[in-house]
Parts: sequence; C-alpha cells; structure tokens
Amino acid sequence: MTPLDIRPAVRDALRLGRPVVALESTLISHGLPWPTNLETVRAAEDAVRAAGGMPATIAILAGRPTVGLDDSELEALARGGEVRKASRRDLGAAIAQKATAATTVSGTMLLAELAGILVFATGGIGGVHRGDGFDVSADIVELGRTPVCVVCAGAKSILDLAATLEVLETHGVPVIGYRTDTFPSFYTRSSGLPVSARVDSASEAAAALEAHWGLSRTGVVLALPIAESDVVEENDLARAIDSGEREAQRLGVRGAALTPFLLAHLARATGGRTLKANRALVVANAALAAEVAVALAKRRGRS
Repeated sequence: MTPLDIRPAVRDALRLGRPVVALESTLISHGLPWPTNLETVRAAEDAVRAAGGMPATIAILAGRPTVGLDDSELEALARGGEVRKASRRDLGAAIAQKATAATTVSGTMLLAELAGILVFATGGIGGVHRGDGFDVSADIVELGRTPVCVVCAGAKSILDLAATLEVLETHGVPVIGYRTDTFPSFYTRSSGLPVSARVDSASEAAAALEAHWGLSRTGVVLALPIAESDVVEENDLARAIDSGEREAQRLGVRGAALTPFLLAHLARATGGRTLKANRALVVANAALAAEVAVALAKRRGRS
C-alpha cells in the first residue's frame, strides 16, 4: 500500500483525537481562477482554525499522497502548471507516474478516510448531468462506500438535482439539511427537493453521524444553504446555465471537462457573481465542517 504523507501537525491532531477537517485541492487548481483560488483556500483553512479544527488540504505531490499541504504548496497548486485532476480512478496512475494531482471530492474522500479524517468540506458535490443519465459523478459512488461526512452547499446547479438525489438514495447515502428541509442548489438556497433529514446544530449533526456509522459504512452529505447575501438570482443563473450547456454541446465538451467548463462560463455570464458566491460558500462550509468535527471529538471524550 502506498504510504500517506500525513504532515506532523495533522498526524498529532489525529493521534490525540482532535478535530481535523479535510479540504479538496481540485477547487484550487481547476475550480477557481488565480488569485481567487488561493484566497479561497486560505480563507477556508482560517475558518476551520477559527472554529477549533485543524485544516488538512489533500493532494498528490510528485506521486505522494499528501494530507495537510503547507502554504507554499497551496500557492504552487493555485498558480497552475502540470497539475492533474484525480478522482479515485486516477490516484494510482498519478502515484506510479510521480505526478502532481489535485484531488476531487471522490479522491479526497478516499485519502481522508485512509488518514482517519471523518469530516470533509467542499463547495458542492458532483452528481448526474442533465440530459445524460450515464454521466454520473464518481462523487456519488464514493459517498456510497466511504464513511466520510461531506459538508457542502448541495450539488452544483448545473446538474440534474432530482436524479442526483435518487442515485444517492440508491447508494444508501443520507442527505441531511443543516437548518433546511430542502436540498440546497449551490448558488441558490433551495432546489425545492426534500432532504432525507434535518439537523439544527453541529452537535445534532455529530449525533446523526455517529448513529449512521454505527449501522452503515456509507458517506453522509451535510448540506448547508448559501447565505442569502451571496445568492445568485435564479433567472440569471438559469439563462447562464442554458447558454453554457449549448456552448459545451457545440464544442463537444463532456465528461470530466464539463463541470469546470460550465463553471467558467457561469462566472463570465454573471459578471463574476458566481465566483463570489463560490468563494463564500466554500468558506462557510469549512466553518461548519470544523464545528461538526469539534462536536464529534467531544462526543468521543476528546477535543
């Protein structure tokens, strides 16, 4: 088995049972433009610390799975270059070829679980793409087999959210709304679709996680709606998504390249409003993830 490079501060926190929050790196290298990407990951790590947790951003660096990147490594990923995008499927090749790769939700979940980290914050999970029921994100499958709580703002608005929730149900993944009865839609607060359960505090979320993991080894989605002040107007968003999908179809963009293509199109079409919203929700999710990690540690008698 390939050894993980778990940085000393993270390793010590895990050994002592202190709260640790995993953060993904695809957001840095493929999700947001420079310098917003670096500003966002720094703000997310700061939010985790402010809530009492230890941030652990995860990536493959020169073939080594690394848990807890330092600031210079974050900046190197943010500036770009030869950085792959790695889901679970791609990790082995990146390691064997000594490549540098940013980890997606599924890749980060796998490495977080191997490191012993239970809570992971991201922007939004992947799901089922509109008009193509066979184009299903690896995030969904990973949630069905890896016991990590993914704190997010729901699934990205560019997806078929009803189908995404159906597939999550098929895989036995609880979708828990944080102070909401409906599934958030990334840039907007509600998709109108019901969640499977609701919690109203981090301690209640931690209790639900422990009860679930006492019975099942699947992941859990903890969905936090974007703040009212950061919402992107729904009609503007719908028009931008429609034009982005038409452009992607015209250019033949699909598969792993589709989501980053559409997100970049939305940023242009909305005059940067989706970019601002993305940054805000990532930081908010990181703060909540740390609160949940702290509550889990307290339930286990350690903090």
